[in-house]
Amino acid sequence: MAAAADPLARDSTPVALPGLARALIAAGNLQARTAEDIYRKSKASRNSFIAELTGSGAVSASDLAHTLSSAFGAPLLDLDAVDPQRLPKDLLDPKLCVDYRVVVLSKRNNRLIVATADPSDQQAVEKIKFASQMGVDLVIAEYDKLTRLIEAAAVSASETIDSIVGTEFEFDESSDSQESNDQAVAAEVEDAPVVRFLHKMLLDAFSMRASDIHFEPYEHSYRVRFRVDGELREIATPPVVIKEKLASRIKVISRLDISEKRIPQDGRMKLKVGPDRVIDFRVSTLPTLFGEKIVIRILDPSSARLGIDALGYDAQEKERLLNAIGRPYGMVLVTGPTGSGKTVSLYTCLNLLNKPGVNIATAEDPSEINLPGVNQVNVNDKAGLTFAAALRAFLRQDPDIIMVGEIRDLETADIAIKAAQTGHLVLSTLHTNDAPTTLTRMRNMGIAPFNIASSVILITAQRLARRLCVVCREPHDVPTEALIDAGFKPSELGGWKPYRPVGCNACNGGYKGRVGIYQVMPISEEIQKIILRDGSALEISQQAETEGVRTLRQSGLQKVMQGLTSLEEVVAVTNE
Repeated sequence: MAAAADPLARDSTPVALPGLARALIAAGNLQARTAEDIYRKSKASRNSFIAELTGSGAVSASDLAHTLSSAFGAPLLDLDAVDPQRLPKDLLDPKLCVDYRVVVLSKRNNRLIVATADPSDQQAVEKIKFASQMGVDLVIAEYDKLTRLIEAAAVSASETIDSIVGTEFEFDESSDSQESNDQAVAAEVEDAPVVRFLHKMLLDAFSMRASDIHFEPYEHSYRVRFRVDGELREIATPPVVIKEKLASRIKVISRLDISEKRIPQDGRMKLKVGPDRVIDFRVSTLPTLFGEKIVIRILDPSSARLGIDALGYDAQEKERLLNAIGRPYGMVLVTGPTGSGKTVSLYTCLNLLNKPGVNIATAEDPSEINLPGVNQVNVNDKAGLTFAAALRAFLRQDPDIIMVGEIRDLETADIAIKAAQTGHLVLSTLHTNDAPTTLTRMRNMGIAPFNIASSVILITAQRLARRLCVVCREPHDVPTEALIDAGFKPSELGGWKPYRPVGCNACNGGYKGRVGIYQVMPISEEIQKIILRDGSALEISQQAETEGVRTLRQSGLQKVMQGLTSLEEVVAVTNE
């Protein structure tokens, strides 16, 4: 249980507050305890401290700006009087402005006049000095107004396609033919506009926190879409003649065969996005009627190191999960549809367990997140390296913890259960709707009830719901009947209002990021008895509810009460 103790202890450890928080505490505008709570929330949600601070209502954006203006002796400016179209465009990289939440207002001699909501951020000042080779004079602005101005002034990907592509894509019509010479295409994959366009798409996708990039060729058009917060958004429509060269460029850097266009291919590539940050991309090509569709999955290794609090488990759910992964042997299963965050949940658990004295082995198809200290294996069915074969090999490698990407068949399930029964902790996934149906699914696969009851110690089902933007969300009056129909108990109503999405320049239609919804079900003695007598999923569900296990819908409704997501979003993703 030592491995699981660290995350729990962090809640009570003193935190090193940012300069902004210290300034507010010194001015008497914020209590130290409140500042620590907001800081922890900002870390867990990957939000900036100032966004979490203003979004929580602890300090208004206006009061914050006035306090900081007095504390730092910097002038205060109302950005409503600033025209975004008249701001200087070429004094500083727009990405730097977005990353550090600043706006360059003007240049005076060899100094930049820069608007910021956080004058204590010295890292931003040093970055601006280094990038511009000029001095910096700060002006204080209200955070919400500053955010709107940044988004209005930033140049979007779709607006810069023409400047990147320009007239350099004036190819012959023959280059668009399927019969074009492959050697000629291969020689042109270093074409500068193609390289710049692809590089920009990858960087834009990363900065927008997209999970996937879709390059889609059609007969008379070509489009690029990003999946942001679970929804696909059209980003760019470059010239259709780009498709051959772009596909070849992606294949070259993913080490795929550029001459093979008849069958799907899979590969990987890397992109350096900072001095010490490298992002992995998983590439999949698919031959379609009018060219190859390419989907690039963005794999950010840092997502596995965010900690269990960032995933959205409440205190009781987190305690149950930590107790399960802290046991020396048994099986922990994570279930849910594709794209529900199962891999990140498993790797977060592995990251907690990844200690020098522990031997961890994983088998995946393919491995998505690289975790140093963990022995990761990609299954290869063609070569005979199946999940079952990898598991057999693991058991001869003196493992303590085994992670199987997915239990797909009876053979894999049998070996995994034997491993769980013989002193190993086994983590894996299944595709089922909720935790109780996972047990009946295993029974239908042909696994004996005794083996299920003696090996499985916990099942967690999960979904991902879009997180409401803390800048623009607003309370919303919903009829009592609608709340009860959604699943709320009458005793839970009153004293709070659900929030709804509004939409602003800081978010995507009122949502920014996603939050997990979980059903965490430990396998108690009573549930084991139901399994042994071959009981139904309904019986297991009723017993779990008796033991205080919330359904996915009930867990989602708790997130609505906390203001993290909207009622419509929870109803859509839990689908009960």
